[in-house]
Amino acid sequence: MAPKLYTMIESGNSYKVRLLAALLSIDLEQVEIDLANGQHRTPEFLSINPRGEVPTLVDGDETFTDSAAILVYLAGTYPDKKSSRQAPSTYWSADITEQAKIVDWLAFAASWVQYGVFTARGIVSFQGTYNGIGSKVREGALEEATARGHKSLEILQKKLEKEDWLALKRPTIADVAVFVYVALAPMGDISLEPYPAVLAWIARIKSLPGFIPIQGLEDPLYRRR
Repeated sequence: MAPKLYTMIESGNSYKVRLLAALLSIDLEQVEIDLANGQHRTPEFLSINPRGEVPTLVDGDETFTDSAAILVYLAGTYPDKKSSRQAPSTYWSADITEQAKIVDWLAFAASWVQYGVFTARGIVSFQGTYNGIGSKVREGALEEATARGHKSLEILQKKLEKEDWLALKRPTIADVAVFVYVALAPMGDISLEPYPAVLAWIARIKSLPGFIPIQGLEDPLYRRR
């Protein structure tokens, strides 16, 4: 039976999971959750994920309620069909030092990226911060998110001027986790043009076999028309 992914089409965190599954040729049963109408707050969904968030993955008796945990689980459990490699896939590692390097960037995605380009995208294109409970935008939130977003991009630019990939010398879930909201930064009026190494990295990810897009990658203004 295929793992079941509770997802939402415009959720970047849900897209991370769908993207990794596409890159690894993992079949997922996808269940779309209607966040706009509060389906994530129903007793049925809260019994699966008490946080009331997507993505949520159910695979047999295992349930994971955070995108980073889901990425680790899928990359570590399922083989890389495109390279004929058994589990763990090339997007994870059996080496503890390499795992730590990957997790370092997962933390970056959950902090710097989350409270930078993620928040700016939410405010500008979705009229809410969507960080934690509620979505009300407080005064100064966009300015702070924009400043943190640019700092994040500066960090990435310096890293990617020297390396093609973030954690190891190959694409891993570190790249998948950081890529999504960075690539969608223009939806929050944060230009990527000053960061050529970041743009080149985005292009490399888009060229990976199995890559699938998300709305906003090619048309960051689609929500504002």
